[in-house]
Amino acid sequence: MNRELFGVFGGIETFERFRDGDEFDEVLAGSTVTVGISDADLGTPGWSASYAGEDGYCVLWGEVYVPADTANAARWLLERYERDGRDALSALNGSYVVVLDSTASDDSETFVATDPVRSRACFYTDEPGARVFGTDGAAVGRTIADPAVDRDGVLEFLHLGVTLGEKTALEDLHRLPLDSRLRSTSVESLERFVYRPETFDYVGELAERLERALRRRSALPGPKGVLLSAGYDSRIILSQIDDIEESYTVGAPAAQEVRGAKRIANQYGADHTAFPPDERYLRADESKIRYSHGIKESLHIHHAGYADEIEVGTMYHGLLCDTFFRGHFTAQETVDVLGKRVPTGRLDPDPDPVDALLEKFGYDRAASFDLADRTSFDVAPNAFVEGAIDDEFDSRRSRAASVQNALTCVGIANQPSMPFHDHLSDRFLTSFLATDRELIDWHLRTPPKYRTTDTFLEACERLDGDLLRHRPPDRPYDTTLLNEAERFVRRKTPFLSSFQPSWPDRRTLFERHDLDRHLLGDLEHVHALPARHKLRLVDLRGWLECCSGPQDRLLPWLEPPAPSIT
Repeated sequence: MNRELFGVFGGIETFERFRDGDEFDEVLAGSTVTVGISDADLGTPGWSASYAGEDGYCVLWGEVYVPADTANAARWLLERYERDGRDALSALNGSYVVVLDSTASDDSETFVATDPVRSRACFYTDEPGARVFGTDGAAVGRTIADPAVDRDGVLEFLHLGVTLGEKTALEDLHRLPLDSRLRSTSVESLERFVYRPETFDYVGELAERLERALRRRSALPGPKGVLLSAGYDSRIILSQIDDIEESYTVGAPAAQEVRGAKRIANQYGADHTAFPPDERYLRADESKIRYSHGIKESLHIHHAGYADEIEVGTMYHGLLCDTFFRGHFTAQETVDVLGKRVPTGRLDPDPDPVDALLEKFGYDRAASFDLADRTSFDVAPNAFVEGAIDDEFDSRRSRAASVQNALTCVGIANQPSMPFHDHLSDRFLTSFLATDRELIDWHLRTPPKYRTTDTFLEACERLDGDLLRHRPPDRPYDTTLLNEAERFVRRKTPFLSSFQPSWPDRRTLFERHDLDRHLLGDLEHVHALPARHKLRLVDLRGWLECCSGPQDRLLPWLEPPAPSIT
């Protein structure tokens, strides 16, 4: 990877048991923790920073902003922490991992922490005898002498596309939990991400906070680009940051999504490039799979095959705006329209958490049963995934009093699309609007019934009254019910074309480019599975090889089940 943070709880001798210091741009050794950081943009305002002084050191890795006008955000945090303790972490803003080793008083502090929503994952293991941590799951996994597959982690990934909670694909490799910090022998929960709904001006506050968040991020150096869809979330970025010159969309030039994105780019004076969905879109190799960390699908890195053609230094995107501002994970009430359940745009007053989350994660019951029949895991898919979701939902209830907020908390803690940001931020200075501290606070204080597309669009139109000059091609109306009704009618009427999906068709690309042979040539018994499930197999096998080399002994479940004896 181009950017990496790797460390140990121990001195430089312990660090060098696992990594050569020459691999990193900077190595800092403190009283109880040593860390190396690779980042060619270290010291860029709004980006990674480090500081070492008489009272310890601090490293901030990723996108980070602090309240004070200071040249070094890491120095600000170290000094603020010495005064305010862990309350100082609540003032940090962005998408980051922090390592702090303070010796300013008898109450010395050493810890590693992520931002409140874990938009930058931190992996750790104690198996080597010292606590090792880092941002590259494969690099941390390689320190495990005798790795073993975590059965539940693998099954969750194969059936849901995401490994839940703190698990990974390996038994001794863990993730730092949502809103927590890692100490030398413990993991401590923090209280930066707790739902506390209240009454205030939801639209006005969101508009003001969006404006400030975008102004902060406009300071990142150029040239600048945006990954642009025809939907709502990325266009507000393009409308508010004047010096974005380039926009990029994956899709055929004639696709509705691409035509819509091009119209938006023209509206705001940006050049537009469409990347055709060829073999590069699905082709998985180490340069793409590494960012899945073995826990999420690399499929979400839509732009990966085209990254070498993107000629900007700073990249913007609208990832997770639908989750934080528009209620993607809240359960919606539905009505029956000719046998089809259509969302009304209103909240379900009594949702079943397991059913709601299985739908949001896109669980495919038939495909999972087919997968189970073609592998050697002796597990009933439905019972397994329902139990896993139920356990994960229960683990988040302490952060949310209502079921609807707990559903969203589960979605944020297990967001499947994070490899999209991981890959971008390894190659570009990458802004993550949704993780702005003020916007997270708005999310936590706003009741679920007001975290809607209507609220978001009303706030955005206060910033730009012309934002909806070009509506998304699959949302011609202002109301959810009308949009869903037209979607249904188009599917069922022979002479009307359906709304096109936002992303290229995986099945068509798999067949057109003979990816069964290229990616799974030695596993013919899985070729009949849906493309998405086959890509999960490719991801998992590839990541395990990144982690520890050839892993045939770890993958007996890929063998077809033995025929039954009658």
